[in-house]
Amino acid sequence: MKKRLKRILQWTRNIIIFSFVTSLLTVILYKYIPVRYTPQMLFRSHVSHQWRPLSDISQHLVQAIVASEDNYFLIHNGFSFFQFEPDSTEFYRNVALKENRTLSQQTAEAVFLLPARSWIGKSMETYFTVLIEFVWGKKRIMEVYLNTKEMSDGIFGAEAVAEKNFHKTAAQLSVSEAALITTGFSNPKELNSGEPTSSMLKQQAKIISLMSKIIPVEMGKLNDEDE
Repeated sequence: MKKRLKRILQWTRNIIIFSFVTSLLTVILYKYIPVRYTPQMLFRSHVSHQWRPLSDISQHLVQAIVASEDNYFLIHNGFSFFQFEPDSTEFYRNVALKENRTLSQQTAEAVFLLPARSWIGKSMETYFTVLIEFVWGKKRIMEVYLNTKEMSDGIFGAEAVAEKNFHKTAAQLSVSEAALITTGFSNPKELNSGEPTSSMLKQQAKIISLMSKIIPVEMGKLNDEDE
């Protein structure tokens, strides 16, 4: 009985070590090579996706995503409960306390996991979020997010959605187009920035307003990182 228990513990230890080493190596590898496929893409019947480096994606889209998805992206450690109030007029003032998944958490799930809100899924998401924050840094997290996020039904990444919905490259996206793209993130299978609803247009206006209030102060740090 003791030998069997010892063998089980050894196998458990080996599995944990192997899983940790494998996951760490994968994260390190993805710091340098494009993420061509994600688990979420593999389970979709149709996928449109083209990888583009951050330098080939409109800065307006970067700003819109920070404004709409994760206001504190540049200063948190991967986890945050804060967001700006839409009508706030001062930087880092009048924030709302609420549960919010950061860009880092969303990227960790998109690249390494299938969507699952079980405690196991949340634990794995937390684990990979810590790893990518430590290994990748903010600039790479943003670059991977912009290339792996589902931005319309079966359309993953900035380049694919720009070509499909606006007939231009990701580098050519305007402020209004960038803000409009982000309004569909909550339900990309149903919300299409190429055919916006009235509610999407209202949200677009709020995002554009918020972009002008929070981005200019800090966004330069993203471009300077790792240079």
